Amino acid sequence: METSRMRILRAVVAAGCCAVSLSAAAQQPAAAPQEAPYKIEGGRVDQGTYNGYRRYGNSCERCHGQDGAGSSFAPSLVESLKHLTHEQFTEVVINGRQNVTTSQQNVMPPFGQVEDVVLYIEDIYGYLKARSDGALGRGRPQRVANQ
Repeated sequence: METSRMRILRAVVAAGCCAVSLSAAAQQPAAAPQEAPYKIEGGRVDQGTYNGYRRYGNSCERCHGQDGAGSSFAPSLVESLKHLTHEQFTEVVINGRQNVTTSQQNVMPPFGQVEDVVLYIEDIYGYLKARSDGALGRGRPQRVANQ
């Protein structure tokens, strides 16, 4: 049963994604490169990216493998984020996805009601995008000092 808090969280995430998307599109030409959702200085990550690493470990690693590298159960998110947009990633995480064919059955359950994921989806995305872009290696990242 969905609580009022979860409905609010879902609405905030949906509105935030749309607002970010629309405002970014209005301010930048379509071909302009987007700012990275992570910051890495001297091999150390910002607090959000570090938090994304921690949240990923708690909620995603059991299926998608250590460091987002994939497993026999679920695909590599490091590879997936080379092709998925931020909006597509958020859509799949919040609503889940089923990819069932005669040769395979891939099901991603929805995490739209899991507060530990919904509230920190931007941090998780930032961490995985840093991994996907090759800006961050495997293992526990070090944080930038004084954050």
